[in-house]
Amino acid sequence: MKRLVPLLILISIVLVTVLLASTSGIVMQRRVIFGLVNLVAVVSLYIFMGNSGILNFSTIAFMAIGAYTSALLTMPPGMKSTFLPDLPAWLAAAQFPPLAGASIGGLVAAACALIVGLPIMRLSGIAAAIATMSLMIICYIVLGNWTWLTGGQQSLMGLPGYVGLWTAGLFAIGAIVIAFAYQETRFAIALRASREDEVAAKATGVRIVRERLIAFVLSAFVAGIAGALYGHFMGTLRVENFYLDPTFLFVSMLVIGGTRSLSGAVVGVVSISILTELLRLTEVGFPLPGTGWTLAAAPGLGDVVLAAIMLLIILFRPQGITGGRELSFDVFRKGQTP
Repeated sequence: MKRLVPLLILISIVLVTVLLASTSGIVMQRRVIFGLVNLVAVVSLYIFMGNSGILNFSTIAFMAIGAYTSALLTMPPGMKSTFLPDLPAWLAAAQFPPLAGASIGGLVAAACALIVGLPIMRLSGIAAAIATMSLMIICYIVLGNWTWLTGGQQSLMGLPGYVGLWTAGLFAIGAIVIAFAYQETRFAIALRASREDEVAAKATGVRIVRERLIAFVLSAFVAGIAGALYGHFMGTLRVENFYLDPTFLFVSMLVIGGTRSLSGAVVGVVSISILTELLRLTEVGFPLPGTGWTLAAAPGLGDVVLAAIMLLIILFRPQGITGGRELSFDVFRKGQTP
C-alpha cells in the first residue's frame, strides 16, 4: 500500500482541482479543462521521456493523429459532407460514440508509433531527439496537405463537444493510473536502468530497443487520447495547433516539474498553468484606481518568463521542482523538499 501513496496523492490533486473548479465560473472551468487536457499530454510525454531519458518532440504529432482520427469517426455525417466532401463512403457515414472515437484515436497513434519507432528506438542521445523532431515536422506537413482527409490548412469544425470538467478530470486520472502502473513494471525498471547507464544495462541483459519501443507506443496511445480530448474540447481542429508552441509548452512543464517522476509531470502542469494564468492577467492589465490608467505588461511576457524559469530550473535544480522523487505523505509531514 505504501507504494500506492504517490498515486493516491496525484489523484487527490486532480479531484480537488475539479471540485474547486466546479464551484467557479464558466471561464475558469474552461481554463481548468484545458489544463487537465495538457496534463494528459504531459503524462504521455513522461511515460517515454521520463523513463528513457531521451528528449521527445513527437508527442504533439501523436496528439494530432489521435485528434483527427477521433474527429473523423465521431463527426456527424452532415458536417463531414460539408467540410470533407471527398471522404470514402464508409468513413463519411461512420459516427462512433465519443469514448470509442477517443480510444481508436489512441490506438491509431500507438500503431503509428510502433511502425516509426522500430528504427528510431535504436538511436540514442541527440540523434534520437532529432528523429522525434523530424516526426513532428513530417506529421505537421502531411496533415496540412492531406486535404481530402483532414481539410488541410482549413479549420475542421463540427466535432461533438463532450469534454467537460469531470470528463477531462477522469481522463487525467486514467492517464496518471496508466503511467503509474507502467512505471512499476519490470519493463519500466529496465528502461530506467538504461537511462542511467546504457552500457551497463545492455551488459546485464536489458533489451534496450524493446523497452524503449514499449514506452514509446504506450506514450503515443495516451498522447492520441489527449489529442482527441483537445479536439472535442475546442470543437474545431487546425493543423497549426499541433506544432511548435504546444511542444515547447509540454517539454517545459515536464522539465520544470521534474522529468524523472510522475509527480514531476503533475506538479509541472499545475505550476505552469497557474503561472500562465497570472501572467495572462498581467498582460491584460490592472486598472489603477482614480487615474483611468491600466497597468499592463508587454505582450509575450508569458513566453519570456516561462523560458527564463526553465533556464533557471536547468541551472540550479536540474531534477526539477520535485527533485526526481514522487510525492509522499512523509514529505508533507516532515516538511522536506521532495
